[in-house]
Amino acid sequence: MKVLVVGSGGREHALAWKIAASPRVERVLAAPGSAGMALQADCFPEVQVSDCDGLLELARRESVDLVVIGPENPLAEGVADRLREAGLAVFGPSAAAARLEGSKAFAKDFMVRHGIPTAAYAAFDSLEPALAYVREQGGACVVKADGLAAGKGVAMCATPAEAEAALREMMGERRFGDAGDRVVVEEWMQGEEASYYAITDGERIVTLAAAQDHKRALDGDEGENTGGMGAYSPAPVVTPQVEKQVLESIVYPTIRGMAADGCPYVGVLYVGLMIDSAGNPRVVEFNVRFGDPETQPLMARMEGDLVPLLDGAARGALDTRHEVGWGDAAVCVVLASGGYPRAFEKGRVIAGLAADGGPADGDSQVVVFHAGTRRGEDGAFETSGGRVLGVTAWGATVEEARDRAYRAVSRIGFEGVQYRRDIASRALGR
Repeated sequence: MKVLVVGSGGREHALAWKIAASPRVERVLAAPGSAGMALQADCFPEVQVSDCDGLLELARRESVDLVVIGPENPLAEGVADRLREAGLAVFGPSAAAARLEGSKAFAKDFMVRHGIPTAAYAAFDSLEPALAYVREQGGACVVKADGLAAGKGVAMCATPAEAEAALREMMGERRFGDAGDRVVVEEWMQGEEASYYAITDGERIVTLAAAQDHKRALDGDEGENTGGMGAYSPAPVVTPQVEKQVLESIVYPTIRGMAADGCPYVGVLYVGLMIDSAGNPRVVEFNVRFGDPETQPLMARMEGDLVPLLDGAARGALDTRHEVGWGDAAVCVVLASGGYPRAFEKGRVIAGLAADGGPADGDSQVVVFHAGTRRGEDGAFETSGGRVLGVTAWGATVEEARDRAYRAVSRIGFEGVQYRRDIASRALGR
């Protein structure tokens, strides 16, 4: 079969890499794709992720059998709906279902309505009432832009003053544009975060492995929130008992609730969890696509074929008996441009990569997923985004995978490179 992957980041590179390994797949296409993805896919840089007409024309011209939409923005904009209406098999939720990520307030209201555990919250459409609320509440809170902000629209605020500053930046200065026209202010939950994944056709579910990412920019979970500076899988905090609770109190009620509300959910459901000291999970957020960078270690760990799950969900015939199997452990370390998640420069030449974009030392248990790279005039890879590379390694333990990833990182560099040096530290500290 022929599979079209929509997107150009590290998540899409990891998906294309895994899809290309399937014996069922004869060709992978990517729109727009990237220089890094070109080894696994035929890329069509002229077709952007939200170009419905361009995607439809490409899929028809190339006789595509399955479309896999990577990023959240085209899903929220209804690209999956348009392609389905044209008769294509599409992995990804409808615009109505994508509101679980596209609007924090919608997601919170949905969880309250369906009895799904989450943090207490209040939503605001204007600045002054939001400021008054955080002053009245006092103490720590979390301020979230209601709309899509590439993972950066969340401020962890230890004091009311910090919350006021975050609100002014989102609503007054419009750092995130329209995404910050509405905000959600919620309690600061205590515990350990994890990411849980399930693939669904709107009725049936196949669970994947858990992962844990590192959102804050700096070591020790300091600094601003980012799209993610690294991730690892498995996440030890998600014990079998915790997983049972996640399925019973969150995943199944979410899928049933979306169907009951008239917008059945098709695709991968990403549940961002906060797990307290007693092992009780609550929802931090929903995402309506694979996480980035959690997808990178998940795809590296996955031993079996992902494609039957993607195709089965897209066609409403998910085979719950299909098992992909999991390797022991994988770790991804993100190399980012200096200044990220704020302003950064592009065009820095990347050293330490092979001609095909992989690790120059050829370690067979390391893969480099490209998140923000391009080819320079001389053919060398250079930076073109905030998050540039996801150096991903696997091994018998999290520690072994982490050590292998950091050895590879030490051989790759570019001017201004920044990365965290404590990825997977929670797992090692157990």
